[in-house]
Amino acid sequence: MMHGDEKSDPAIGAVKPANGAAPAAEERVEQRAGAKGNASGQSTRRTQSRESVSKALERVRTKARERKAEKFTALLHHIDVELLRDSFYAIQRKASPGVDGVTWKDYAADLEANLTDLWDRIHRGAYRALPSRRVYIPKADGRQRPLAVAALEDKIVQRAAATVLEAIYEEDFLGFSYGFRPGRGPHDALDALAVAIETRKVNYILDADIQAFFDRVSHEWLIRFLEHRIADKRMLRLILKWLKVGVLEDGVVVPGELGTGQGSVISPLLANVYLHYALDLWAEQWRRREATGDMIIVRYADDVVVGFEHEADARRFRDDMERRLAEFALTLHPEKTRLIEFGRFAAERRARRGLGKPETFNFLGLRHICGRSRRGKFQLRRHTRRDRMGAKLQAVKVELMRRRHQPIPVQGRWLGQVVRGFFGYHAVPTNEGALSAFRYHVMDLWRRALRRRSQKDRLTWSRIARLALDFLPKPLIRHPWPSTRFAATHPRWEPYALIGHVRICAGGVR
Repeated sequence: MMHGDEKSDPAIGAVKPANGAAPAAEERVEQRAGAKGNASGQSTRRTQSRESVSKALERVRTKARERKAEKFTALLHHIDVELLRDSFYAIQRKASPGVDGVTWKDYAADLEANLTDLWDRIHRGAYRALPSRRVYIPKADGRQRPLAVAALEDKIVQRAAATVLEAIYEEDFLGFSYGFRPGRGPHDALDALAVAIETRKVNYILDADIQAFFDRVSHEWLIRFLEHRIADKRMLRLILKWLKVGVLEDGVVVPGELGTGQGSVISPLLANVYLHYALDLWAEQWRRREATGDMIIVRYADDVVVGFEHEADARRFRDDMERRLAEFALTLHPEKTRLIEFGRFAAERRARRGLGKPETFNFLGLRHICGRSRRGKFQLRRHTRRDRMGAKLQAVKVELMRRRHQPIPVQGRWLGQVVRGFFGYHAVPTNEGALSAFRYHVMDLWRRALRRRSQKDRLTWSRIARLALDFLPKPLIRHPWPSTRFAATHPRWEPYALIGHVRICAGGVR
């Protein structure tokens, strides 16, 4: 939700422009607060040269904010040794190595010489990207998610390039875009969605998921989108190297024809750029020109939730969205995309028609439910998805069996970390039952693992309960109510504001 006047930004159409053609007509989009910088970067001692880097990027950020049609012709020079050093320290030290086998510690052994040589190769045009190493991680539904593990130097350069590009695009991205952005996280998106559903005229929810998005991104369209703001050919060639280098799988290098290499450092930013032009600008324009009633939008990466006042708007938007995405080689997932009746009056309307309770939808690991408060008012309830909890418990079970011969205090400390991590994300209001259930099942798995130590072991539940008191945190709601945190994050936001010139919508306040 946001306040403030709206800005303009170039609209993107699917029809390829002629060579040398001017940018498409401008369209008005939502304003946002200024970027807060690279939130993921590791804090290090600030030197004078690093101050210069920050000031230079701040000038880029200011220029991007004030001149929405400006193209940046000189960006690569911002990637200097200082920025490369910061990017190196931002990389996880225990991250898996790429095809070169170089680890964080290996590179740190002669860091300054390595970074100086890397900087020299970048600016001489001698830098060559290496193929990413393909790995697979299990998903909650039992399938495998392919990830691309880049070489260490590629991670460093990608992180540095992303820092430079973020200074530009964080001023362009719309307020309802939340995924993989500095200063924004999944709970910010969840709060915006919850507040919008509870305070706006939302009667229908379109839960949309773009099928295999990271694998189907068109390189041609991505470069053309980047060229709307980036005129530095060296920076564009650098990005093309990462897109085209391909992945190593089963000893064979598969060239990169489509996709952004899910798991790479720069992939989230490129994905946001792609969806900004392919979807976000169009959706905001559709909301302003086509919607006959209220409409909200929240997007986190390729997961999109759109709320509507009128069913006719919802159906037209879905059809138009499918056609829009098809123009950019994207499709909606047929099984994960649903239009449901949802909102404050959904239960009453369905009861009058002799139907059951309103359907639910999933977003960012939580199931959203139409519920009632103790006072009988509408309340958006959010519960942990059962499949996500089941997958987590299965992983705990496997690891416990591997650790079952460790000392009990060692097991307890590890389980405590697991439970605290689960609570850290899922401890939202109205989700107390899932927290208690998760802790109970962890205790039961721990008991079963300890009893496997010996056939004579008769470990009782009361003893496990005593051990749980020592090691496992108790269920406790750790996140505030969405409206409370949203109001604190955006102090200018007021629920049910009736100011004529004020624009309230899901996705942040300006």
